[in-house]
Amino acid sequence: MSEVVYEETATMIAAGELQSFVPFGREHCRNHPNAFNLQLRELQPASELWSSDGAAGLVGSLQEVSLQERERECWQLRKGCTGVKEEDVEFEEELYAAGNVVVWSQGSRTQASSVYKAFTVDSPVQQALWCNFAVSHNNNDEEEVEHSVCIIQSSCVNVHTVTGKDFISPLPFQVSNVWSTEFGLLLERKNTVNETQLHSPGDPLPTVFSMLHPLDEIAPIVCKPSGLFDGSSVQYASDSTMKIVFTCCRPSLVVSYDTVQGTHSVWALRKVTHDERSKVLRCASEPVGTPLGMMASGFLTSHLRNMSRLDSPGGSAVTGLGSGSGTSFAVGSPLHYSVFHSHQNKIITSSPGVHPRVHSPSISNMAALSRAHSPGMAAPSFSGAARFNTSFHSPSSRGHHGLLPSLNSTINETVLIPEMEPIIPDLCMEQLWSETVTAGCHREMNSQASKVFLTSDLCENRYLCFLVESHQQLRCVKFIESNDTSQLIFPSVTTIRAKDAEPLQNIDAMLVLEACGSLVLYTGVTRVSKVFVPGLLSPTISLTNHLPHLSTPVENVSTPTNAGSRHIQRLDEDIMPSPVSELRSPNIKHHEASFLEDYTFQQTTPYIHALRDPVCNRVTLELSSGTMLRISVPEIATSELVRKCLQAIRFILPKEAAMKVLVKWYNIYNAPGGPSAHAEWNQFVTCFLTLMGYNTERLAWTRHLHFEVPLSPVIAAKRSRPSDGGSDEDWDYLLASHYHRQINSQPVFGSVESNGTNDSILSETEGLSSASSPSSPSLKLDSSAPLFPHIPALFYVLHLLYQELQLDELHRARACSLVCLLQQLARDLQLEEYVDLYWRDYPSLMSCFTESCIIDQALIGQMQRPSFLRSEPPCVFSWLSRCLRGEETPPFPYLPSICQRTRLLVLSYALYIIGNDNATAEDVSKYLVKLSAGQKSSATETHFRRQSSVKVKFSSESLAEQLVVWLTSEGFTLKDLESVPFGVALPIREAIYRCREQPCSGWSEDVCLLIGRQDLTKQAHKTTLAKSRASVGSGLSLKPPATTEADEEEDGMSDIIQEVTGLIWSQDLRVQEVRRLLQSSRPVRVSVVQLPEVSDHEYIEEKENKLLQLCQRTMALPVGRGLFTLFSYHPVPTEPLPVPKLNLTGRAPPRNTMVDLNSGNIDVPPNMTSWPSFHNGVAAGLKIAPASQVDSAWIAYNKPKSPELANEYAGFLMALGLNGHLTKLATLNIHDYLTKGHEMTSIGLLLGVSSAKLGTMDMSITRLLSIHIPALLPPTSTELDVPHNVQVAAVIGIGLVYQGTGHRHNAEVLLSEIGRPPGPEMEYCTDRESYSLAAGLALGMVCLGHGSNLIGMTDLNVPEQLYQYMVGGHRRAQTGASRERHKSPSYQIKEGDTINVDVTCPGATLALAMIYLKTNNRSIADWLKPPDTWFLLDFIKPEFLLLRTLARCIIMWDEILPNTEWVESNIPQIMRGNFDPSEDYNMEAMVQAQDYITAGACMALGLRFAGSANSDAFDCLYELAMTFMKIISFTGTGPVVARGYYNLQTALSMILLAMSMVMSGTGNLKVLQLCRFLHKQTGGEMNYGFHMAHHMTLGLLFLGGGRYTLSTSNSAIAALLCALYPHFPSHSTDNRYHLQALRHLAVLAAEPRLLVPVDVDSLKPCYALLEVTYKETKWYDETTVELMAPTMLPELHLLKRVKVKGPRYWELSVDLSKETQHLKSILSRDGVLYVKLRAGQLPYKDDPQGWRSLLATAVNHRNNGVRAFKPEAISTFTSEPALISFAEFFCKASEGMKHREDTLVLFSAMLYECVTQECPEMLPTYVAIEQAVGALRRGDLQQTFPLWQLRLVVELWDSRMLRGPANRHDTLLTSEFLPVMKNAVDVALDNWLRDNSSVLRSYMRGEVLCRDAQSIMLACFLVYRSIPCLKNTHTQLEGCSSFGDLLSRSSQLGIPLRDLLRLTPILLDSASGSQILLGFPLQAFSS
Repeated sequence: MSEVVYEETATMIAAGELQSFVPFGREHCRNHPNAFNLQLRELQPASELWSSDGAAGLVGSLQEVSLQERERECWQLRKGCTGVKEEDVEFEEELYAAGNVVVWSQGSRTQASSVYKAFTVDSPVQQALWCNFAVSHNNNDEEEVEHSVCIIQSSCVNVHTVTGKDFISPLPFQVSNVWSTEFGLLLERKNTVNETQLHSPGDPLPTVFSMLHPLDEIAPIVCKPSGLFDGSSVQYASDSTMKIVFTCCRPSLVVSYDTVQGTHSVWALRKVTHDERSKVLRCASEPVGTPLGMMASGFLTSHLRNMSRLDSPGGSAVTGLGSGSGTSFAVGSPLHYSVFHSHQNKIITSSPGVHPRVHSPSISNMAALSRAHSPGMAAPSFSGAARFNTSFHSPSSRGHHGLLPSLNSTINETVLIPEMEPIIPDLCMEQLWSETVTAGCHREMNSQASKVFLTSDLCENRYLCFLVESHQQLRCVKFIESNDTSQLIFPSVTTIRAKDAEPLQNIDAMLVLEACGSLVLYTGVTRVSKVFVPGLLSPTISLTNHLPHLSTPVENVSTPTNAGSRHIQRLDEDIMPSPVSELRSPNIKHHEASFLEDYTFQQTTPYIHALRDPVCNRVTLELSSGTMLRISVPEIATSELVRKCLQAIRFILPKEAAMKVLVKWYNIYNAPGGPSAHAEWNQFVTCFLTLMGYNTERLAWTRHLHFEVPLSPVIAAKRSRPSDGGSDEDWDYLLASHYHRQINSQPVFGSVESNGTNDSILSETEGLSSASSPSSPSLKLDSSAPLFPHIPALFYVLHLLYQELQLDELHRARACSLVCLLQQLARDLQLEEYVDLYWRDYPSLMSCFTESCIIDQALIGQMQRPSFLRSEPPCVFSWLSRCLRGEETPPFPYLPSICQRTRLLVLSYALYIIGNDNATAEDVSKYLVKLSAGQKSSATETHFRRQSSVKVKFSSESLAEQLVVWLTSEGFTLKDLESVPFGVALPIREAIYRCREQPCSGWSEDVCLLIGRQDLTKQAHKTTLAKSRASVGSGLSLKPPATTEADEEEDGMSDIIQEVTGLIWSQDLRVQEVRRLLQSSRPVRVSVVQLPEVSDHEYIEEKENKLLQLCQRTMALPVGRGLFTLFSYHPVPTEPLPVPKLNLTGRAPPRNTMVDLNSGNIDVPPNMTSWPSFHNGVAAGLKIAPASQVDSAWIAYNKPKSPELANEYAGFLMALGLNGHLTKLATLNIHDYLTKGHEMTSIGLLLGVSSAKLGTMDMSITRLLSIHIPALLPPTSTELDVPHNVQVAAVIGIGLVYQGTGHRHNAEVLLSEIGRPPGPEMEYCTDRESYSLAAGLALGMVCLGHGSNLIGMTDLNVPEQLYQYMVGGHRRAQTGASRERHKSPSYQIKEGDTINVDVTCPGATLALAMIYLKTNNRSIADWLKPPDTWFLLDFIKPEFLLLRTLARCIIMWDEILPNTEWVESNIPQIMRGNFDPSEDYNMEAMVQAQDYITAGACMALGLRFAGSANSDAFDCLYELAMTFMKIISFTGTGPVVARGYYNLQTALSMILLAMSMVMSGTGNLKVLQLCRFLHKQTGGEMNYGFHMAHHMTLGLLFLGGGRYTLSTSNSAIAALLCALYPHFPSHSTDNRYHLQALRHLAVLAAEPRLLVPVDVDSLKPCYALLEVTYKETKWYDETTVELMAPTMLPELHLLKRVKVKGPRYWELSVDLSKETQHLKSILSRDGVLYVKLRAGQLPYKDDPQGWRSLLATAVNHRNNGVRAFKPEAISTFTSEPALISFAEFFCKASEGMKHREDTLVLFSAMLYECVTQECPEMLPTYVAIEQAVGALRRGDLQQTFPLWQLRLVVELWDSRMLRGPANRHDTLLTSEFLPVMKNAVDVALDNWLRDNSSVLRSYMRGEVLCRDAQSIMLACFLVYRSIPCLKNTHTQLEGCSSFGDLLSRSSQLGIPLRDLLRLTPILLDSASGSQILLGFPLQAFSS
């Protein structure tokens, strides 16, 4: 073992923030009513308990409590990681356990602690810890982490997650310790005493177990020791000598201690591999070795399983056993341990008194429950138990050899067989490292480590440290991740003498308590310094007089023999602060008493006894007096700049050197009474230069960096701090300070009195340089300094850091500080070009520095000049500028993880400007070169590699899109973009601007944020309108408008979203009208006039009869209401669903008297209201949106108390099925409902469950349905008495569950059920038609759309059989299972052996229609043609003609045309011809046939164009409807009598329904008028069924309040055929032809297709123009239509693209040819499409014509829009606060402003430009350009940075212009603004050049420049004209004789031609120059 690597000479640092510490939980527990607390109260007099000093009182009382009580208190702290995400506040969390209470609290420096959660459990808490469990989602691999607290009691573990889930997991054994790991909990089993003494020869039981989730089984852990035989040694962790002492998550490690050998081992914890698992299980199950061994493993599993949920391992088992069998023996072998503890316990002594809690298994999931009652061994017979006991009475398996074989067999036969399934292990521990046992053991054996922790040092080495108290040693094991990062390598161990230690995570250090009691800070194994705890002896903490127990002998106090004394001396000399008179003065941080080193002194004062609870850089000191103090150890640097420099230094230096520098700096920076923040940089510079060998006292500029604190004990003499008085010298010091100079040299915006400031700077700097005049002796570097050899490398790294800082506006001010240091190093290394570069960047600053230090030539050889240090300095701006000019660019150097901004921008330019797609992927090395260093940090390396390999899949997208997506993947945000200098950022802004115009709909949220499309960002969030209401507050106010008193009663329609319907139908109140027509909760108006001759009694009867007619209508309303309010409500989980009541009373005017049907005056049909109330329940349930939170409990909670509401609840259940929520209902509840035998409930439940499981072939539901269908039960089964309607519902259910699957068995059964004959005992005799129809519909659904390719059903002859059912004929013999049933015919109904067509035809017809739906199969369609002779026509019911026509048309789907000709073409020729009057026609039959065929064709037309709002189809249907209305209006005349009122009404209803299907969801007014007209028709033959049809029409017309419409998918058409079957019930109890419940299946055809644009800023729905493009079909070409949203979209499969059109809103295109999922998800979430208003535009509501927009005003005054633009008016055009404020403060003249008029105009112009060009974010760029140009013209620029930016802007503009004017629209700066500014710069620089050409010449000759304003202008000129450093090239250029010569020479320098022309007159002699340039005036080249 090596000793400490490097020890800094003794220094001391001061710890800060001292405060006394009391665990918060203890405070909280005082007020907590638990037993522990009551005990305390008894011990204390009451007065003391409430004493003011709570803590002291409690400590006193704690000391009185018995010791064992004290021990039960424990706590731990960690860095906070729950809850507070937003501010990222650093806070601490504490978990405190005492007695039965656990308190989890949080607190930070700024906030007092508060309880987060407190738990009280039943038995004392053994341990409490935080643990994260991973919960995997069922389908994919991603895991969610559940943060939780685990509380361990003796018999169970309580787990409480942060999300509020609670689990209780019983423990199958006594647990000694529990550890939290990455995967879950590790449990150590407590070893019983005898188990360790008597080892059985078999495998011992495992000792370490894992629990991956509270619901999972506890499984043993596999361990894999590193041994000679690697593979074979996989086994259970069963070594009882192994104790776990530590676990951690990252890396996933376990540290264990071997109690026999006294060594520690490190193990990696990971998931077990498949091989290991099989190996262990095989070993365990093969009966190798002794049978007992095998039994142990087998029993282990059974033991764990049976114990796990039943009983706690108590001692009771043994005693019970003894008494039970009469034999007593010692329980020795593990066999007994495992066999008996489980069952006998249960049989003999399951005394309830022992463990009251344990017998309640946690009912968290059913699996756990079933495991608990495991049938295998839970209750063996008593005699069996006794038999076992006698055979096993030997304490160990030695002896009785005779018994063993038989024993083996008995066990195998009786016990182990049922329970042999072993527990599968989850985790594996793999040994990585183990301590070497020192040979001969020259010391006593190691004790178990009392503390283990991970720490890392400043150079990113990582250590695992463990504290061995017996040796007072801290052993630090270094570890490295191997290349594949899966393995850890442990190269070396270092020991440090220590009594205690704790890691300080975020400062990469650890605090060590030495044996002598002093605190020392180490980083890794490097000693940094002592830590001085101020005030440890101060009178604030009372001294107690008891002597501490000295545990250690005095000799081994200090590590090296005399080290301690050496420390003390030096400490006294250098650091011990001088005695300070006044102890408590606030500004003095430390007190005189720092005599901790003096060992004798410890007897009387409290000394530090232990350390605990480290969090970040804070740690608690436990003092010997029992009090605790919390201190914080200071960080390594607070200034960002210093931190970055240290990072760079650490990166480039070898580890040892880097460590020295960092430790040295840490000591200087944190010396007691350390510097203030602004002095930190100065201090760093001085320290750094000193380490390089500079004498900072002699260098002029560093001499002025002095500050109060001496640098290090070596340099400065001891000083005390000066008084606070202040003096003149202080002022002088400030004036001379670097800080003052820096502030002066950077006027913020060029200040007005420019000349004044400049003079003052110059005069001051002259004063400076005179101090260091050349006469002073030259300064030499000390070559023995530690960093001297590394100067070049360090210089280069800092130069790159300087380049990085230049790219960040927020850090640029710091670059100015760094440049002073850099120029000094560059001068001394004689790097001319670097000095020149710095001078160009900061001319006014650099000209102050002249002196250089001399490095001996001899010594230069000692410096390591790295290969990467080139003579040409890397300058990031010139690199980017070359990119823009399209020149070759060498790769740019950068430091990984330090220069991130450089990397980002260089690669962005490479990608976007150079246009290399792979710049961010494969070709990184072309543009960037990574600096490799003495120390490569593996962490940063991999981090970088990972980042750059983020491959974003580009499918030939534009470069702009690639750039934006890549930047986002790198974590670049808009905030970062703001800090990029404006010139550099321009291309990125341009890319963003381009992407903003045409974004891709599939981008992630972050990308949309970056391009400033909040509408898209919001879209990526999944919210519905109702949810956004909750989150936004002011969001969509979905509350209906306040209603009048009369409206108070809930009508069930108040949840329609008013804001949306108000936009769709803004001109009228049609929604209110629909509500009025559909409301059924208020009494109706019964107006009957009492004629004089009518008696009162008759009048009452008349009124009641009238009411009965009106009630027919009222009862039919709910069916329509359900469709109208579809999915419009999100229920509150704590309230029952409001169901409006069905009101069947009336009010008679004029006195408003009540009219009631129950008065007994007239006969009311029985059960009249049962179906209507069912429909009412459905209507209420259908309001619930599919996206709402509904669970099983809520569904059951809605169950009504009163039996008369049962029908309503039945409907509610069906509705829940239709909206998909019934799947959440527990099977148990379904069973409950069905066993009640309530007919309606069964119908609702069966239909609901089947709808919810549509097309899934779900087995459990199939079983449920089969019980109710006799045909699906085995023939011999008991006849169940299932009500007929329930059978019908179950049959339809089969159709729904198997929809479209083509399931053969079901198809066969349903086919035969269509023709099911009536049975002998009157069964199947009533309402046979509805059953047959249901079977037909179900058969059609099962084989939906399969047509002729029904696989495997050819032998069933389905179409032929159906045809026979349709036209009649002989009944076929029943086959198969159903033959038995139908042996004897019915006694009542004589049908003979022919098929009863009247029963079977409808079902068969519709089944054919559905099987061949849309197949265009002409041969099948021809079967369905109406007959073409009069004779045959007489044989068919007109109703069946309707069905046949409908069936034929939807089979020939593509031939349906939306015009009257097509409808008429369905009527056979014979009816359309001229009639010969002589022949005898049945006129009546003909007319009826015509009407019904027309109605059938209309139905088909409605289905074909359902939801399309096709105007042709609508016109055609409307015309026909009006024809029928006219005929009906001639009541009593001939045609009506002939046709029959009923038939006409039926036909009209079907046409109306067809119309409402076409116009579904559109709320068409014409249809509404028809419905309203028919709503008023209540008398005569207008029955319940017709009312139902009319109000269903109304419901479909306003489906879902206008948000839903119908689909034409096969599934939807099947649902509509069931729901709109053309035979409506004649009264409210009529289910003869069609089950009423099926009317609601129309919901299955509804789909949301309403698109609602919502303004992303106001979150209000608004109008927006959409452009919808249809795909090409055979009926029409690709067409584009414009729609004003909110609008219904056509069906998505017809569309190619949906696009939000400008100019009001940002364009947004959804391409449906790629994928429709995105749009579908938008539509399903209430269709909310977020749109963003463009700047300068107003929404359509405020400005319908667009005349008030900003551009419109400009158009009126074509001459100049700018003049017309009034900045005051800005607020009407844009809502961006930044722009409004800009207009307010910069564009309006106010008396306080000195600005001239033209500046205001200029600012207004900029604002106008930004708003009209839609790029408000460009405003800062405009202003910056203007400022830069203004400063240049005034000549008060102090640095050339703004000119660099201008130059980049101009170059970008040029490169865009070169591509041709066509590209102008791409650029952001489109106006005349840029050319004007460019011209101004050119003029200013040309004028300067004309007057001062001599300055340029002298610069080119390399002469020393005079320091004045000229040099600043010169620097500006050189930068802007991109002239390279010419000091060494002047020879080449000066002697040129001609312009051509000059050109050829300058081409190598890369000066652009335009800039070269400016130089020409100077370079060539004046004479010749003027002649050459006669031809070109300079201005010609300015553009």
